[in-house]
Formats: sequence, structure tokens, C-alpha cells
Amino acid sequence: MSATSLSPTRRELLVATAAVGVVGMLSGTQSIAAGSDQMRPFSVSFPQSDLDDLRRRVAATRWPDKETVTDDTQGVQLATVQKLAKYWATDYDWAKMQARLNALQQFVTEIDGLEIHFIHVRSKHENALPVIVTHGWPGSIIEQMKIIGPLTNPTAHGGKASDAFHVVIPSLPGYGFSGKPTAPGWTPVRIAKAWATLMQRLGYTRYVAQGGDWGNAVSEQMALQEPPGLLGIHTNMAATVPADISKALAAGSPPPAGLSPDEKRAYEQLDDFYKHGLGYAIEMNNRPQTLYGIVDSPVGLAAWMLDHDIRSYELIARVFDGKTEGLTRDDILDNVTLYWLTNTAISSARLYWDNAHNPTGGFFDPRGIKIPVAVSAFPDEIYQAPQSWAEKAYPKLIHYNRLPKGGHFAAWEQPDAFCDELRVSFRPLRQDI
Repeated sequence: MSATSLSPTRRELLVATAAVGVVGMLSGTQSIAAGSDQMRPFSVSFPQSDLDDLRRRVAATRWPDKETVTDDTQGVQLATVQKLAKYWATDYDWAKMQARLNALQQFVTEIDGLEIHFIHVRSKHENALPVIVTHGWPGSIIEQMKIIGPLTNPTAHGGKASDAFHVVIPSLPGYGFSGKPTAPGWTPVRIAKAWATLMQRLGYTRYVAQGGDWGNAVSEQMALQEPPGLLGIHTNMAATVPADISKALAAGSPPPAGLSPDEKRAYEQLDDFYKHGLGYAIEMNNRPQTLYGIVDSPVGLAAWMLDHDIRSYELIARVFDGKTEGLTRDDILDNVTLYWLTNTAISSARLYWDNAHNPTGGFFDPRGIKIPVAVSAFPDEIYQAPQSWAEKAYPKLIHYNRLPKGGHFAAWEQPDAFCDELRVSFRPLRQDI
């Protein structure tokens, strides 16, 4: 992929030529033959004019009237977005994130006709377990950057060498630095096959997968496909909702009788999300191309991304009120800025449309996975999966834990706890590498 072949909004992304010594940079993985399956080193550089234009657009935002209620029931509140915009236009510095990205080994490779971008960091420890970690929406590879060091170098972060991982973090098709599909069909099923190809291409004959949000959907499809070498998966947003619970939720009924306290809380969380939190998904499921406003307005994009789920939004609102949380103002704007600079607001939204037009069941429906599964249930996720539901959904459940803190962006918000969960979860599978 040459710089001239990129879309205009990405023309300054630097992709090293095929002549670069890929084998040495992959540090121990199998050599890659020339051709479409070649892995090419990748780095990021946007022109200053793009950043200047971003600030100009933020400063020129045409603001709506303030909401007519005193809470967030009408959506993302004006005061929150104005605080975000003020920081974005004056103090935020994308160069810091760009430097962090370029300090990591990044590559692109063509799979199934599409350029796939990924971070690949190998551990120095022997017998490290390869893991492919998949982000969701409105996330990106930035979600997982805090876990790379602790997973690849556990002895420097309070862990044991025996818990080391080689870490692969791809950008979903249409997201970040991966290619944008030009035809329908890039569903979680197809992405799962692409991820298996990627791990095979990297030379990993035994590995595990991890994900939340779309990352869970992709990881669970990998588990269903059972590609050679996949030992098990870990999820922080499990698909465990029993059929009778889904039916009651669809009818808007009260919680069924006989639920345990954990099950009742999960029901109430899901009921609230389905009634009040699905606006973004409904639009992207049905009419993603209509979202021109979030391609033209950075503040519009930020507000759209903030309004994913109520507990994440409340956390972000507190951050811009100056309170210390699992995320910082820079964390939040790093992610939004990545979407803006790569012009992926609509291309990422099409994943919802593709999935809705090629359904494989409800997002939280059990899929009949037969390989080992580990579940970390964070309290402020869309719903905190009860152990009773997880045990029914995953016959080979090898780990379950209810965490005391953390939400939808678990690896981003609570990286230490998240890394501990992965270490514990996959220990039983390490004997197979």
C-alpha cells in the first residue's frame, strides 16, 4: 500500500516499503513470503494542516440550545461537550499519542482483499502465550495500549514470567488504520476468519483470543469456527442471556420470578439499555450512511461516541468535571481524534449494518461455544453477566470473576485488573503451548 493509494484523509500515513526486513522486525515469527500476504511495517504521521483544521472546526462549532431537563435523559449534556471542546481546541496534543503509537511495532497485511493494520509486540520471556485482542465501537486499538506492557513484560509490572503474552491487536475493518471495505459483508464471522489467518501468518500455532463489545462477537465467532491452534477465549462482555430472559426483555416485561440477585440486576441493566441506550445502534444498524454530520463536525462525532452507554458516559462526564477516573481527558480525546483523522466515523458504523443484514443471533445470545471460555464480569458493563448464566452459556467455563470496578472499556479503564484477569484466565491453557 503506497502513500498515494490511500484515501485523501489518510494520505500522510507512512507505510514502509516491502523491502524492509520484515523477518527481523517480527522477532522470531516465521518469515513472510513476498506477495499479498506480506507484512509491512507501518507508522503514523498526519500533516499539521489536518490538526489545524480539526481545531478550527472545534472552535467554530455551532452549538444547540441547552437541554430542557436537569439530567442526561435527553442525551449528552451541553456543558459536558463544551468542556470537552474547550480542552480539545486549546490544550489537547495529538502528537503525544502519535509518538506512543510509533513506539510500538505496527504492521499492515492484506487479508481477504483488505488491508489489515495491527500492533504486534512480542514478549522477551520464553513460552509466552500469543493472544489476539479485539476492540469494539466506539473504541479502537487505543483501548488496549495500556495492557501491552504488563502482558508482554509481566516481571516489570508485578507479575511472573510464566504469565507472559505475545500481544497482537488488530484494527477492525473500517476502523483506525485498517482498510475501509468497499462492499458489504465484513461481519464478525468474516473478521474471525481473517484474525485466524493473521495469527497463522504470524507463525502462531497455539494462541488465545480476547475481546469485548464487537471484540467479543469476533472472539466468539473464532471459538465457533475453531481454527487450528485456538486454545480458548476470554471475554469482558459475555453473551450469556438465556432465551426466556431475552423474550421477557423484548416484551418489556418485569423480571421473571425466581431470579437470583445477580440475575435480577443483570436483567434490570439490560432492560434499561434496551429502553434508553440503543439509539446509536438502531441508527447504525439501519442507516449508517446518513451520519454525515459526524464526519463533518468533530464535536458532533465526539458527542455521538460519548453516548454509547450511560455508565461510560457518566464516567466521561466526571472526567471533564475534573474528577479522577479510570480514563483521562487525553484518553478520551485520543480515541475520538483517531476516528476524526482517519475519517472512519461512517466506515466503522457500517459494521452494525453488515451484522444486522447477516444476523447470527442476538448480540447477547449464547452461541453454543465448545472450547474453553473465561469471563470477567465488570459491574458497569452494559450488563454484568451472572455466573449462573455464564455456566450455562459456556460448558467449558475455565474462569469467572465479578470485578468490583470497571465498565465497558475495561482494558482502558482498569488495565491492572484486566491484565490480572487474563493471566489467571489462561493459566490452565498454557500447558498446551
